[in-house]
Amino acid sequence: MALLEVNNLQTYFYTLKGPVKAVDNVSFSVEKGAALGLAGESGCGKTTAALSVLRLLPFPGKVVSGNIVFDGQDLAEIPEEEMRKYRWKRMSIVFQGAMNALNPVFKIGEQISEGILLHENVSESEARERSEELLQLVGVDKSRYDSYPHELSGGMRQRSMIAMALACNPDLVIADEPATALDVIVQAQVLKLMKELQEKLKLSMILITHDLSIIAETCDKVAIMYAGKMAEYCDALSLFKKPLHPYTRGLLAAFPDVRARDAKLSSIPGDPPDLIDPPTGCRFHPRCSYAKFPICSNEEPPVREISTRHYAACHFAGEI
Repeated sequence: MALLEVNNLQTYFYTLKGPVKAVDNVSFSVEKGAALGLAGESGCGKTTAALSVLRLLPFPGKVVSGNIVFDGQDLAEIPEEEMRKYRWKRMSIVFQGAMNALNPVFKIGEQISEGILLHENVSESEARERSEELLQLVGVDKSRYDSYPHELSGGMRQRSMIAMALACNPDLVIADEPATALDVIVQAQVLKLMKELQEKLKLSMILITHDLSIIAETCDKVAIMYAGKMAEYCDALSLFKKPLHPYTRGLLAAFPDVRARDAKLSSIPGDPPDLIDPPTGCRFHPRCSYAKFPICSNEEPPVREISTRHYAACHFAGEI
């Protein structure tokens, strides 16, 4: 049974020039104890989809339609006061850029304890003890409880953000580019830590990234997004073994292969579309080398099952 089911989600940002269709009719699910990777270029709607689940959209963003069913409850329908009972207690997030996500004027431990004191019936000393345990769990010495964010390295700040996300033993953790701005060695350590914690604590996880190698190492399922739409959705092995959408193929072709050191990397021509006025038909067709006219420019392809539990939104996905 799925812990989270997102059905036909539409999230728009209302601007003076018109609505930006940041997430447009997107569906996916996350099983209990499993990890889903949300991947795609910058601006494709990954983070907006995740923030819609938590209902943390910045102004002027708004969930226009769709269902966000978490453990049987549609979060899109409940009032804000009720939603606060879910954040951190049942579902939490590791924000992108730990230095900006952490408050510079509060100690690390105080920021972890805040969520515990808010959602758990414990004393301040018990919250501190729990926070110190969490810091040690993520590989940070508990003496750092009284440190300020600027006194920690980038990797330690990122680990502290993970500890904060785990403070109330949530069922679902959303990690938004958790390894961004970290060097390669620290990236590997943080990703390994997240995978180990997911397996040890039996967490469900949504990992947002543009790096397909991270998904290969950490995720069970993958959702590829393009221009606010779902392009491809399947298990991770199927995606890397046989990608069906031209956009997915382009992303994989742009990724270096250590087994073919002399091979030239390819790139996807053009730029992502303006989501205030996206192209008709398939939104990827202006950049697609497989596009056939007029069908690709006039008819929007539905997300359909091409092979067993492997979905793609392409008119010719079964032929490529």
